[in-house]
Amino acid sequence: MAATRPAVIALTALAPVSWGSTYAVTTEFLPPDRPLFTGLMRALPAGLLLLALARVLPRGAWWGKAAVLGVLNIGAFFPLLFLAAYRMPGGMAAVVGSAGPLLVVGLSALLLGQRPTARSVLTGVVAAAGVSLVVLEAAGALDPLGVLAALASTASMSTGTVLAGRWGRPDGVGPLALTGWQLTAGGLLLAPLALLVEGAPPALDGPAIGGYLYLALANTALAYWLWFRGIGRLSATQVTFLGPLSPLTAAVIGWAALGEALGPVQLAGMALAFGATLAGQAVPSAPRTPPVAMGGGSFSSASRNGRKDSMDLTGTALRR
Repeated sequence: MAATRPAVIALTALAPVSWGSTYAVTTEFLPPDRPLFTGLMRALPAGLLLLALARVLPRGAWWGKAAVLGVLNIGAFFPLLFLAAYRMPGGMAAVVGSAGPLLVVGLSALLLGQRPTARSVLTGVVAAAGVSLVVLEAAGALDPLGVLAALASTASMSTGTVLAGRWGRPDGVGPLALTGWQLTAGGLLLAPLALLVEGAPPALDGPAIGGYLYLALANTALAYWLWFRGIGRLSATQVTFLGPLSPLTAAVIGWAALGEALGPVQLAGMALAFGATLAGQAVPSAPRTPPVAMGGGSFSSASRNGRKDSMDLTGTALRR
C-alpha cells in the first residue's frame, strides 16, 4: 500500500531535522580542527554503504554525471562551507544558505525553462527572513573571502540539484543508488584533500567514534536517502520548503541541550520559518524543480566553546 502524502512529507522532513543535530554532535563529541576529515567520514562510509545496499553502479554517461553531481553536492560543497565558517560569523553563513531555494528557482528558470510562481518566491523570502532572525549574529565583521565561500557553497549545491533534476535517474535506478553514487564520488574527492591539508587521521575516543557513526549512518546515509526519496514522491516546492526545519531543530537543541538562549526575536524568526515550511506544502504544484539539499548545511564558529579555529559542521546551525 502506497504511503499517504502526509506520511511521505513527515518522513522526508526527518532529513532536515537530522541535519539540524549535526552542530551539537560535532562540537560535543568530535575532535576539533578536522573539518575535511569530518566531511570525509560523513560522505564516504555512507556512500559505500548505500552502494552495497543498492548493488547498482553507473553505466555509460552516468559515470561522468555521477561524478559531477558528487563534486557539486558533496565534494565542493563541504569544503566551501568549512571555509565560510572559518572566515565569517556562522549566522551569516546560515542566512546565505537559507537563500538556496530562491537560487534554485532562478537556476531552474535558466537551465530548465521553468517559470517561478510569485507564491513560491514570496514563501522563500519569508523562510529566509525567518532563518535570518533565528541565526544571524549581530556582531562580527564580514570577511570577503568568507562571504564568497558561503555564496559558492550555496551555488554549488543549487547547481548540483538543478542538474540532478535535469538529468533525472537512469531507468531502473532508485534514489538509494543515486545517493550512494554522489556520496561516494564526493568522499573520494575529499579523501586526498583531507590527507594533504590535515595530515593523518586523529586518534578517536569512544564518543568520537559514536559521533562519526551517527553522522555517517543516520545523519547522512539515511537522511539523504529519505530526502531524495521525497524528491521522487512530492513536488519540488514541497520538499524545498522543508529545509527550514534544519535551523529550527538546531535552535531547539541548542536551547535544550547546550544552554543557548532563545529571545523574542529568535522565537519570532522560528515562527516565520515554520510558517513558511507549512505554507510551502500548500504551494500550487509547478514544473518540477529540484530542492536544495541541506545536508551539510551551514556552519558556525565555536566561539561558545572558546575555540575560534574549531569547525562546527551544522545544518544552518544556530549560534548564540
